[in-house]
Amino acid sequence: MATAGKTIRIGGASGYWGESAMATPQLLEAGVDYLVYDYLAEITMSIMARAYAKDPQGGFAGDFISSVLKPHGPSIAAKGVKLIANAGGVNPISCGAAARAAIKQLGLDLKVAVITGDNLLDQLDAIAAAGPSEMFTGAAFPDKSKIASINAYLGAFPIARALAEGADIVITGRCVDSAVTLGACIHEFGWREKDFDLLASGSLIGHILECGPQATGGNFTDWEEAGDISNIGYPIAEVSADGSFAVTKPEGTGGCVSVGTISEQMLYEIGDPQAYFLPDVICDFSKVTIDQIDQDKVVVSPAKGHGAPDHYKTCLTYADGFRGGTTVSFYGFDAARKAQKFAEHVFARAETVLRGHNLGDYSETSIEIIGADSQFGAFGSDSSPREVVAKIAAKHPDAAALSILLRELTGLGLATPPGLSGFSGARAKPSPVVRLFSYLTPKNEIGIQIDSEGVPIDYAVTLGQAFDPSAIARPAAPAAPDSDAAMVEVPLITLAWARSGDKGNKANIGIIARDPEFLPYIWSALSTTSVAERFAHFVEGGAAAATIEKYYLPGSHAINFLIDAVLGGGGVSSIRNDAQGKGYGQILLAHPVAIPAAWADRLVQGDIE
Repeated sequence: MATAGKTIRIGGASGYWGESAMATPQLLEAGVDYLVYDYLAEITMSIMARAYAKDPQGGFAGDFISSVLKPHGPSIAAKGVKLIANAGGVNPISCGAAARAAIKQLGLDLKVAVITGDNLLDQLDAIAAAGPSEMFTGAAFPDKSKIASINAYLGAFPIARALAEGADIVITGRCVDSAVTLGACIHEFGWREKDFDLLASGSLIGHILECGPQATGGNFTDWEEAGDISNIGYPIAEVSADGSFAVTKPEGTGGCVSVGTISEQMLYEIGDPQAYFLPDVICDFSKVTIDQIDQDKVVVSPAKGHGAPDHYKTCLTYADGFRGGTTVSFYGFDAARKAQKFAEHVFARAETVLRGHNLGDYSETSIEIIGADSQFGAFGSDSSPREVVAKIAAKHPDAAALSILLRELTGLGLATPPGLSGFSGARAKPSPVVRLFSYLTPKNEIGIQIDSEGVPIDYAVTLGQAFDPSAIARPAAPAAPDSDAAMVEVPLITLAWARSGDKGNKANIGIIARDPEFLPYIWSALSTTSVAERFAHFVEGGAAAATIEKYYLPGSHAINFLIDAVLGGGGVSSIRNDAQGKGYGQILLAHPVAIPAAWADRLVQGDIE
């Protein structure tokens, strides 16, 4: 296969199950070779597992059929665009059947391949008997009667094989998010299992595309630059055989593609940027460079790869009691104090009722006064807001205890301090707490199969190798800034972009200097200690108990922080207002940074950008 000079265009058309359906027609009109769809997250898998338990034909992302194939199948076929989607959820076979039925109904000639092997729920007894420990916390294996889903995170090579067998549409279950893109690159360019640098580069492309418009101005620090987000453009990667790529978006759409947007997305939800583990390769993004070459177009250099791990990360979800909560608003004088007092009395009344029913105390409670800087802890403003929202929530092993809380919250409405308000509707209901448990499964214990239009193909997994992150050569930290100059403090947002997200119960916060000249000052100001203090109110035990890792990415003039046990369990196991750390970057952007006084005037005048 001759690939020199060859490029392909891949459109990132979905970042989660339930996202807007506007991407597919937009990207088809712009012209692409592939459309990739990422529908899955750990929470999504547990939801799909419950749906499958109720209906053996369910448990997949039906949006892929109803919002992609049925309305746009003719255009997809006419343009020769190939689709890769992890829409299969916990039931890829039914998803494949639904796709084939839709294609037949439309009278199209499109071949569908379905990849299975990730779903390990039918091996629950054997897995429970082996009793693997949680890979991050060391926790014991949960009660197997409460487990909803078990899925290994597969890689990209089975996808490439399905494409080589002539598939126009490839449907998978749980694979790593970036694999839907890497699979296309492997197929088109003939990359092999030991082309680790190329595989890391293709994984980076997938990582940039996997959250759709987050690469084109969504969640961007300089959010006003995104313009008309009602018509935001979805990302397109123009990929070369050497692993380099450009990112752009369809003409005439809103949003923006810049060094800032792509840098933020590169750091989104990663841990160690020099040891980002994926099933096909261990990626090193630390020296990747991102350069603006045109309006709404950047070019990204290739990444480096260390090798492939000898295991698949495997995640199971399990039920662990119930949670419940809601929000109410207060306005007027002393709004925050009124809201706090109201919430405290709601719990006091509910706990009295619990004792009467012999239900025991709530295992965890949460009061957050949104609008009173509750997310900023000790670094919040002392001002007295005149309107706030109180978020009140709790956990308990028994759903009845949450029903009591929600009933008493409503029932205290006539005894409240003045200014209580809220959008009327049905009373909130308890919901299951779904926890995540991650462990490692040796690759040789996973059997992968490809169904290519009814023809079964057993895919042989290439085994990897053990990898020791301590052997990584770490870049030298930025040189200490000049200490003799007169200094002034400015908020970090003046000097940097930030993007944050979750990794289970961990949060990552990526900080990218707007100018390389700023980085030494940012590095010096943002110590692990000062960052711990900013998030002390989110960590059990406070700042002293916080575990924080700090990494340097010299290629993109960036820093990545990984904060452990800071999300109250994360996902739907948390009762926090921000259970996924999406706003944590905004908290850190308020951190003061000392810079030379001479720069302050230049920053105001816009001379340093």
